[in-house]
Amino acid sequence: MDVNVQWLLEKRGKNAVHALEKNGFAAVWSAKREDAVKHVLGLIPDKASVGLGGSVSVRQLGLVEELERRNCTLLDHSKKELSPEQRHEMRRRQLTADVFLCSSNAVTLDGELVNVDGTGNRVAAMMFGPGKVIVVIGANKIVKNIEEARERIKSLAAPLNNKRLSYDNPCVQAGRCLDCRSKSRICNLTAIIHRRPPFTDIHTVVIGEELGY
Repeated sequence: MDVNVQWLLEKRGKNAVHALEKNGFAAVWSAKREDAVKHVLGLIPDKASVGLGGSVSVRQLGLVEELERRNCTLLDHSKKELSPEQRHEMRRRQLTADVFLCSSNAVTLDGELVNVDGTGNRVAAMMFGPGKVIVVIGANKIVKNIEEARERIKSLAAPLNNKRLSYDNPCVQAGRCLDCRSKSRICNLTAIIHRRPPFTDIHTVVIGEELGY
């Protein structure tokens, strides 16, 4: 990575961490993914039940494989062999997992987590239910404010995730959100966590690399 880009990511990342801490979140900056992985694994006990929020970032960090080696029970609704009913039940089980592991579509420099969901299982688990919530965030997801977060989701996260999931929604053709009425639409609700909810233990890990969408 270009040293000047790395410098800017670190500046923005540390500013975001400071803002998250002011808003009550546990927050750390990790310049390298290896350090982030060590920190995350240190927060998860062996054999814990871990809900997975369908995050590309989590998989890019290799956390799924590490948790399997620790004999954790992984609650993963994205497994292809699951029936629709089993996927639904898996999403429900994530709400009471020991740990819920996910990413965020955007984090603002005011320390807010901004997310758009299709079914709502991810944002529901982020806000209330699991014993602990861990949010891994690539520095590429840091934005100025909520308005910029919404634009990032419409122009990047929405079309890229639709493409990843092989959904033939209009944004895949246009390259940005068109506020479609498709039955397979994945942008059905928006959740903004302005401050840490009082009964939810949320740990945010901001990483000095480009991760996820």
